[in-house]
Amino acid sequence: MQLKAGPELAGQLVHCPGCRARMQIPSDVPADADSQPQASNAPASRGSVGAFRSVERRGWKETDPTNPRMLVSFGLGLAMVLIWFFLLLPFNPGSRPVDSYSPAQWLAALFFKHLLVSSLNCTFFCWAMAILYLKFKKLRHQKSALLLDVLPVRLGKEINVSNVAQFIDHVYRLPRKLRDSLMVNRIRKGLELFEIRANNAEVAKMMANQSDIDSARIGGSYTLPRAFLWAIPLLGFIGTVLGLSQAIGGMNFANVEDVGKIVSSINNVTSGLGTAFDATLLGLVLAMILNFPLNSLAKQEDDNLNEIDAFCNEVLMLRLNDGSGAGGGDTAAVADAVVAALAGGQAAFLSDLNELSRGMNEYATRLDGRMAAFQQSVTDEFVTKTRAMREQSQESIKESMVEVSNYLAGLASGINSLNEVLKQLGTKQIVIGPPPPKRRWFRRGGA
Repeated sequence: MQLKAGPELAGQLVHCPGCRARMQIPSDVPADADSQPQASNAPASRGSVGAFRSVERRGWKETDPTNPRMLVSFGLGLAMVLIWFFLLLPFNPGSRPVDSYSPAQWLAALFFKHLLVSSLNCTFFCWAMAILYLKFKKLRHQKSALLLDVLPVRLGKEINVSNVAQFIDHVYRLPRKLRDSLMVNRIRKGLELFEIRANNAEVAKMMANQSDIDSARIGGSYTLPRAFLWAIPLLGFIGTVLGLSQAIGGMNFANVEDVGKIVSSINNVTSGLGTAFDATLLGLVLAMILNFPLNSLAKQEDDNLNEIDAFCNEVLMLRLNDGSGAGGGDTAAVADAVVAALAGGQAAFLSDLNELSRGMNEYATRLDGRMAAFQQSVTDEFVTKTRAMREQSQESIKESMVEVSNYLAGLASGINSLNEVLKQLGTKQIVIGPPPPKRRWFRRGGA
């Protein structure tokens, strides 16, 4: 088995990632990128082209690279819980007063006073830690596979249709323990697709899709531990609520004259409150302890996946040559990528256009309905106002006619009275003569 080693590891003793045997890296590790540095604990088998092609390709069943077996993790977590409570059992203080607790007794009381809630919290915590431990072992296996020289330069500086079979056979010759990894599986699938289709664009697209699948698988593997991280403090709050209800329910002030009973009841309540808040304290501490390894392991898995993506993009894809880009770039791959991009863009545009048309039709339908409703309301309002105005006009005309009739009746009565007066005046004479002489009070010439 051939391994890759960096120049900074020259002359150091390391463990083989396949068999865990100790070996020394040669002290003259070259730093040239074209000559891949190698370290081996046995002479590398060069072989001929025919020998490489003689490998029987049956593939291998891929195991889950990130999700541990559920029953194994649960059994490991349950064993940790039982061992922990067994170790704390001799220090259980029972009903002793809190003031007399030793540190070990205080720790035991923290778990035994709310036994149901504490045992559930410990089970969730230990189960999550067991999952993280098994995931860490799988991650260490994935990192060990990164040391493999999966694409040795001795088989060719570039991978083309004539020598891709040798690279695939080399992958099948890798140790079974290490070839079932994310990197080896992805490279094997890429090489086998290139052997069939001889198209760099299709291999790049498959690599990108496989990267998305691996990322989604790694993200989904943290669903259960994150659920435990959420449930542990929640169970602590539930234990606090139960302790508070028990403490408040134990209050007994029926006999207020007995001061001793009142003091005893208050002491029971305060001790119950302290015990109740211990459940929250335990839940928060366990959640905080679980949070650090969970996020640290998630970051390590993301970094490992990024290293695999970088290797596939910077090493594998650069060495692939489908023969269509000799002397002038990969024209066919570029054309296929452009056609695929245009087809995808056109499909997305048509989908958006159909969605927009459907939205416009719905809007027009709603607008027609609103216009019809508005027109109907205007018509109804106009009819109502016209009818009201006609009724008011009729009432006004009727009142005016009554007033005119009354006025004409009064006028007729006045005319009749005038006729009577004129008739009486017609039978009488009025004599008009000279005016009477004016009287003088003083005469001229004397009295």
